[in-house]
Amino acid sequence: MKNLLLIQPKAFLKRIYPNSIWNIPSNEKVIYLTFDDGPVPGLTEWVLDELKKFNAKATFFCVGANIQKHPAIFERLKSEGHTPANHTMLHIKGFKSTVKDYMNEVENCRQLVGNNLFRPPYGQLKPSQYKALRAKGFKVVFWDVISYDYEKIKEEQCFSNVMKNTRKGSVVLFHDNVKAEKNLRYTLPLFLKHFANLQFEFKALEI
Repeated sequence: MKNLLLIQPKAFLKRIYPNSIWNIPSNEKVIYLTFDDGPVPGLTEWVLDELKKFNAKATFFCVGANIQKHPAIFERLKSEGHTPANHTMLHIKGFKSTVKDYMNEVENCRQLVGNNLFRPPYGQLKPSQYKALRAKGFKVVFWDVISYDYEKIKEEQCFSNVMKNTRKGSVVLFHDNVKAEKNLRYTLPLFLKHFANLQFEFKALEI
């Protein structure tokens, strides 16, 4: 298992991307749940069912190709009050892409999503790409807490990752993809129940 250094991001990353969203500072009991990589049949629908139990709203950073493959799921998440957001068309790696190719991916996905919220796949973003995104009006969203649900870790470790680090205003990163399914199905219901019992509210990010 890789060393989980970035459950909470390091300060130097915030300096590299100074106007990005990492968390939403607040004195209120609010958590911002985010899900990357969907929509995926079965799993995304299960996530929506779990969120509904707690009247929780979330932000889904969708892969454009998955939106095209599964439009009904995408329409459902929007109709239930969740916010769709941009995760490129094909989940490409920023470090291996030119600015032009990267921005084409992002712009094409924006046409499907309909807003300027964007999260880079793998958290990879060159300074030149970041500058281009900002020039086009995108809000670049990272995270305050990452679950590492997609890693080969025990379900209990995934749960511990988010439980120990989530605070008021945290942006918490989960994945609605096949690699994450085992850990997500274990962790998400427990996470929602715990913070709901503490009277936290789960909100989507503002567009």
